[in-house]
Amino acid sequence: MRCDHTPAWQALQTHAARFKDFDLRPAFAADAGRAAGLSQSAPHVFADLSKNHTDPATEALLLALAGQTGLAAHRDAMFRGEPINNTEGRAVMHWLLRQPPNSLPGALAEPLAQVHATLDAMLAYAEQVRLDEAITDVVNIGIGGSDLGPQMAVLALQDCVLPGKRFHFVSNVDGHELAAVLKGLKTQSTLFLIASKTFTTIETMTNARSALAWFQAQGGTEVARHFAALTTNVQAAAAMGITTTFGFWDWVGGRYSMWSAIGLPIAIAIGAQGFRDLLAGAHVMDRHFQTAALSDNLPVRLGLLDVWYRNFLGYTSRSIAPYHSALRRLPAYLQQLEMESNGKRVDRNGQALPYGTSPVLWGEPGTNGQHAYFQMLHQGTDVVPLEFIAVKKPTHCLKDHHELLLANAIAQAQALMLGQVDEGGHQHFTGNRPSTFLLLDELTPASLGALIALQEHRVFVSGAIWGINSFDQWGVELGKLLARDIHARIVSGDVAGLDGSTAGLLARVRD
Repeated sequence: MRCDHTPAWQALQTHAARFKDFDLRPAFAADAGRAAGLSQSAPHVFADLSKNHTDPATEALLLALAGQTGLAAHRDAMFRGEPINNTEGRAVMHWLLRQPPNSLPGALAEPLAQVHATLDAMLAYAEQVRLDEAITDVVNIGIGGSDLGPQMAVLALQDCVLPGKRFHFVSNVDGHELAAVLKGLKTQSTLFLIASKTFTTIETMTNARSALAWFQAQGGTEVARHFAALTTNVQAAAAMGITTTFGFWDWVGGRYSMWSAIGLPIAIAIGAQGFRDLLAGAHVMDRHFQTAALSDNLPVRLGLLDVWYRNFLGYTSRSIAPYHSALRRLPAYLQQLEMESNGKRVDRNGQALPYGTSPVLWGEPGTNGQHAYFQMLHQGTDVVPLEFIAVKKPTHCLKDHHELLLANAIAQAQALMLGQVDEGGHQHFTGNRPSTFLLLDELTPASLGALIALQEHRVFVSGAIWGINSFDQWGVELGKLLARDIHARIVSGDVAGLDGSTAGLLARVRD
């Protein structure tokens, strides 16, 4: 049953109307156990949900909504390998990429064996590159999921990265990005990784061809040694002289692909064991999502909270504030994960939806964000839920820095809730602004894996409640198709059949 046709949806609408005067401050004053009751530990992650605009009655109604929309059945269908990506007729099995070997019977045994054969080969190659002291620079050329995930993870795990190797990520078709990277490289010490499942993605292949042309123009001759491809199109890679390839499967969506061969730059950076630890951390979160009761299931609780905010309280965006500089690309990664997955206007049957789906995600690391956009969060006219992500233990030994960082994160969450009274008005903070606080003990491959899997499953939950297919991305394709036409017209100058604005812009850029 689609969510808006359920009794729970109607009950939540009534509940939300009564909830409009909810205030966190009296809620804490009236309930000494609120923090404990609305906090939860999951694998590698502690979550304090108590500063959110919710209460036990709200959670009970949201759990009823989950039951009436068949959330658990949809989750179980994914873990059975059923084609829940109905618009493309595909299974959704990125979770299989982190499943231990020989752990599944029946129809999934063979795909799992293929996963581990590819994983073992990829990690062996990664170790080979790590041992090759002649290679000092690794350049990953991809876009979207072939860039954001590996880049985010390599930056996040920088304390685990092998000394003596530098990692570069090129995604933008804007040649300024690739040119800036190439300026500091030498052919004999650079390895290029071309990440494109089909080897046809126009931005990636444009950058790849330019990198190859640069390599050859600089006297490089051993293409097979200095280029590898993360693709299933072995023939297209071979046509460029690339003989080392690692593939993956059509049941791996791009934004869920960092666990696959797309994760090769991560494996080179942190080593085979580090990459296996990343997978293991994600797997324990998979098991939590798969087996924990919905009421004690952190991805479920977060996903249901997102539905509550989006559809009943009218909060249309969420800000991400990682209080750890190594997580600075996490907001961008989560933008793609959620907005590409759940930015849909029709349900799984193609019927237009009368309710909102994905919120807008945005953010910046703390404490920088405090001196930028937090002003709006504290005193702006819109209520924007904020998600803090902090790490308990630092890996540096600089005195007082980490304590001050954590103090700022906790204080900001407190300030958003408490506010400040000022009779003059300009220094008045209304308070009662919601936030979630996620805390990791340490930032390790395992904890990062668990954190990302948590966010993946949270997106699954809200998408399942909304009745949409979270695993296609048709909206990405139209602009790519039109760009091919416009590119040809920029070369030829032909503006026939174009609207006035497009024709005018085309003429101006050609002038």
